[in-house]
Amino acid sequence: MKLGTLILAISYALPLRAQAPETAETIVAGLSQNSVSITTDYIGSEILIYGAVKRESPPPTTDPLQVIITVEGPPAEMVVRRKDRVYGIWTNNAEVRVDRAPSFYAIATTGPLNTILSATEDLRHRISVPRAIRAVGISTEASGASDFVTALVRLREGSGSYALDQGSVRLTEDTLFRADVALPSNLTEGDYRVRIFLTRGGKVIDQLERGIAVRKTGIERFFYRMAKDQPLLYGILALLVAGVAGWAASAAFRWLRP
Repeated sequence: MKLGTLILAISYALPLRAQAPETAETIVAGLSQNSVSITTDYIGSEILIYGAVKRESPPPTTDPLQVIITVEGPPAEMVVRRKDRVYGIWTNNAEVRVDRAPSFYAIATTGPLNTILSATEDLRHRISVPRAIRAVGISTEASGASDFVTALVRLREGSGSYALDQGSVRLTEDTLFRADVALPSNLTEGDYRVRIFLTRGGKVIDQLERGIAVRKTGIERFFYRMAKDQPLLYGILALLVAGVAGWAASAAFRWLRP
C-alpha cells in the first residue's frame, strides 16, 4: 500500500512539474534627476527614465515584453463647464466637478497603449489619461460625464499638460529600457509621481514607483509663498509694483520724447 501510494503521488506531481511557473520579472530603474527647480528663467526640462528588467531565468517567448511609463503631477479639484446657446445667448448650461485631475500627465510606451494594456488592467492601475481622472456631478449616466472628461483632456493636450507618446520607450533585448519625458514650463509645484509598468499579453507583471520634487526657488518661491500665506500683503505689493512700473514707463516715454 505504501509503494502504491508513493507511485500515485509521483504520477500526480509529474504534470505539475511540467507546468513551470511564469518567469518572475522585476524592474530596476532610476531617474536622471529627482528634483526640478522652477526659477524666473525656467523654460521646461527633460527627465531621463532608465532601467532594466531583472530575471533569474530566460524570459518567456509567448508574449513580448512591453514597458509603460507615466509621469503624474499633483492632482487638483476643478469644474468643467459646457456653454450652450439659450435664447440666442451663449451661457454655461451644465458642469461636471472633477475631484481628481492631474495637473500634468505624460505616458510613454513601447507600443500602442490599447494593444499592450488590457482594459481590465487599465481600470485597476488607472494608467490611461481618462482613467487617471475621476469626474462626478453631471448625472448618473457615465456617457454624460465622459463628454466633459474628453473635453478636459483635449484642452490640456493642446496646452501640453497631457501627452501620450506611444513607441517612445526604447527596449533593448527585452532587458534595458529608457525614455525621455519633457516637462513643460508651466509646471505646478508639488510632488510628481513616476510609475513604470511591465506588461505581457496586456497584463501588468510588475510595477515600480519613483518621485520627483518640483519646487519654486529664488524670488519665484518668495512671491509664491507670500501669495499663499499672506494674500493681502501680496495684493498690496502687486499694486505698488504695478504703480511704480507705470510711473517708470511714463517717465521714460517723456524723457525719450523729442
